[in-house]
Parts: sequence; structure tokens; C-alpha cells
Amino acid sequence: MELPTRIDYCETDSFTKDFRKLLKRFRTPKSDLQTAKRDAIELYHLKNIDNQSVFRIQGVGTEAVQIYKLKKFACKALKGRGSKSGLRVIYAFYREILKVEFIEMYFKGDQEIEDKERIREYLKNYTAGD
Repeated sequence: MELPTRIDYCETDSFTKDFRKLLKRFRTPKSDLQTAKRDAIELYHLKNIDNQSVFRIQGVGTEAVQIYKLKKFACKALKGRGSKSGLRVIYAFYREILKVEFIEMYFKGDQEIEDKERIREYLKNYTAGD
């Protein structure tokens, strides 16, 4: 069987707000996110290559919708930090339909960990829409 070659990407409104806020501070997240999709998310989910960038968040999600944190996010605007720039991306992965929905993006200097309440709210809305 041939491996699927494409993931569909979308984002929540709250992710869009996070992203715009970060774009005001750092000029490169738009291209950095494209790189992260190719070099981390797609490697992990399509090719089963674990380069220690993507981590499943335990205790949330379901079999159909799994929640992940992208830790290695190379932000070119943060010179000298490489892949450990401190930017984090939280997303839901729909395994059956190969869909990624971005939930949250934050700078670790502003916020230590992901917003668990936002994730719970996202999952509640997902199950309500099912």
C-alpha cells in the first residue's frame, strides 16, 4: 500500500490570533511554519520518522484526534537559538483523514506550557460537532 503524501492543514481562530501576535514580534514565523510542516509534522505523521520534534501530549485527545506539541521550531528571526527557538505549536492530528488543525502557538519566554483549558475546549467542540 502506498503511503499518503498530503496532510490538510487548518487553524483555529485562537491560533490565528496567537500567530498574528508573534508575527509582530518576529518576522519569520510564516516561512518557519512551512518548514516545520515539511521537516517535522509530515516526517512524523507520513513517514514515521521521529526526529524528536513532535511529542504527543498525554492525557488529552482521543484515538481519532490526538494532540501534539511541536517543540523544535526553528525561528530564523531568533538567531543563535537554532531549532530550540522557544516557539511552541500545539495541534490536533486527525489520523484517519490526515488533517492537522493548529490550536495554539506561543513563545516559551511568555508562557511556560500549553493552555490545557484551550485544548479541552477544542476537544469539547470537536466531540460536540461529531
